[in-house]
Amino acid sequence: MTRNELEHKLKQTFKLDRFYDDQWETIDRILKGERVLLIEKTGFGKSLCFQFPATIFNGTTIVFSPLIALMRDQVRNLNNLGISAKCINSGQTQEENSQIISEAKQGKVKILYIAPERQENSEWLEAARQMNLSMVVIDEAHCISVWGHDFRPSFRRIIKLVNLLPSGLPVLATTATATKRVEMDVASQIGGNISVLRGNLLRDNFKLFVVKVSSEDEKLIWLGKNLDKLPGTGILYTGTRVDTEIYSKWCEHLKLSAIGYNAGLDSDSRVAIENGLMSNKWKCVISTNALGMGIDKSDIRFIIHTQIPQSPIHYYQEIGRAGRDGQTAYIILFYNPEDKELPESFIEGGRPSIPKYEKVIDAIKNELLGERGLMRKTNLKQTPLNVIKSDLIEQGIIREVTVGKSKKFEYITNAPALNTKIFEELRNTKKADLDKMIEYVETSQSRMKFLCDFLGDVTTHNFTNCDNTGLKKITVTVTEEWKQKLQDFREDYFPILEVEGRNSNIVNGVAASYYGVSNVGAALHRSKYETKEDFPDFLLKLTLKAFRKKFGQEIFDFIAYVPPTVSGDLVKNFAAKLSQVLKFPITHDLVKVRETREQKVFENYYLKSDNVSGAFSFNQPNLLVGKSILLVDDIFDSGATVKELGKLFTTCGAVKIVPVVIARTVGGDLIVK
Repeated sequence: MTRNELEHKLKQTFKLDRFYDDQWETIDRILKGERVLLIEKTGFGKSLCFQFPATIFNGTTIVFSPLIALMRDQVRNLNNLGISAKCINSGQTQEENSQIISEAKQGKVKILYIAPERQENSEWLEAARQMNLSMVVIDEAHCISVWGHDFRPSFRRIIKLVNLLPSGLPVLATTATATKRVEMDVASQIGGNISVLRGNLLRDNFKLFVVKVSSEDEKLIWLGKNLDKLPGTGILYTGTRVDTEIYSKWCEHLKLSAIGYNAGLDSDSRVAIENGLMSNKWKCVISTNALGMGIDKSDIRFIIHTQIPQSPIHYYQEIGRAGRDGQTAYIILFYNPEDKELPESFIEGGRPSIPKYEKVIDAIKNELLGERGLMRKTNLKQTPLNVIKSDLIEQGIIREVTVGKSKKFEYITNAPALNTKIFEELRNTKKADLDKMIEYVETSQSRMKFLCDFLGDVTTHNFTNCDNTGLKKITVTVTEEWKQKLQDFREDYFPILEVEGRNSNIVNGVAASYYGVSNVGAALHRSKYETKEDFPDFLLKLTLKAFRKKFGQEIFDFIAYVPPTVSGDLVKNFAAKLSQVLKFPITHDLVKVRETREQKVFENYYLKSDNVSGAFSFNQPNLLVGKSILLVDDIFDSGATVKELGKLFTTCGAVKIVPVVIARTVGGDLIVK
């Protein structure tokens, strides 16, 4: 069929008049059964390059995508056009996914979206062999490459499927962000005389700014003053889940229209917020980088980052969600030199140090271990452990085996020595990318040209769209009025402690502040590790405010306090002061029956839980029957200690246990998405 004939079909099916020339070149190659790697800027229309051919082919097109939001969005749009599209993902029940697989085997699904991780599912593997495949699509293809900014081991398994495909069955890999090194890596893995089509990454409708600040307070104050002055609606990206909560609560305090989003929300809440973003329900959605990829919204008018990303490629990916309609979009990045610590910790987690690999090898050499056992033996967090397991399996050092109903890992006899060269190269590359991101902040040249150069799109275009090339620089002015507003906010916003669970009468409690967000953490540290003097009175007042806001005038039968590990009588004395003000009797009967270590020395929840399991006793358990208890501590981290005491008090007959602490930390693992 000619281009004219196919554009007639395009008009009938997709209600679009014509293909862009680059779209047509891609589609033409796909229809000829070729393999293509397409690198084009966000908003170019890469999805049409596989959706249209899928409607021409007879069989089912499989689209591997890591983005549930994208799946839902594109499936909805395709169904509205009368195209049979479905998706399989973890947000649906097993019954729903099984039904969709059955329909695909029967040829009832034209385009099937699926997460790469599903390839580990035996039902899916068997079904894929029975489907009439017409094309395989790898969306966000940079995830295949260890050199990419978002490498995911599960994407490597797609290559195994691609290698089994007959020649002449088309494969399309798409991405908006690939350096030359990533491009070559992805192309070589897909193979099959693949064609690489790279478009122009220039976005001259962007207005790019960097705002240098010296504190989190300055970021909050500038947003408080200026968020409503920005045009249209947009996205504000933060570094962690806790930050999404703090910034959204700040907006709520100022009566600014915003809502927080992160991967910790339940599926229904995420869908509701995604839909609200599409319909401009709020001035902005405040999110981790879990939101945005693949959401087809053309009129996002601004994107703000409160935290510097790990590399220019991360940054380009995230800002690329703005201004897809070609109209002006404001791109603002806050930068405090201390912000570098968070991406450095992500780099450490994403590409662990060599001693951590050796820890895992030594543990598995001695015995078969599942994931939980490995975490206990190695004191590693789950994210770096997953990376290490994947690398060791790929190098043929360990393998996964099934023992009974559980998966375990075993050391392979005569396995090769750990090849550390690629890990060191990767860590150095990631660190170099972060240095380039700092260079972006500090450059006096065009910011757009800097990004294009980094991504391999060398251009001679004369840019005038940033604060280095004609636009006025943004500065932050802190007034006494706004200092007071921030103070008022901090004395009215109190983090919730989520501790409820089965087999315990403990309920969600409250903290006076987040550790490190205000001066609360510094005051705690000073008392615990320097002066050894009682916690200052302002912490008592703030904790009482938190208690009153959450629990009002509720009466408790006892105040109990967590026995110390290193803090002496600090928590005991603090609880006594609370008892005097609240007029609840204090009990000293909660004691330790064995030594514990500071929880902060443990990296994962399993070891934190083991550290306190069975470590406490209550001297007069009969006193607690039918009673309610206010449980006081200084710092809440993973919640393992508080939950252990909730179980103990429940066993003693307490009907309600409420934890109240001075400060809550971000948590054991860095919570990103």
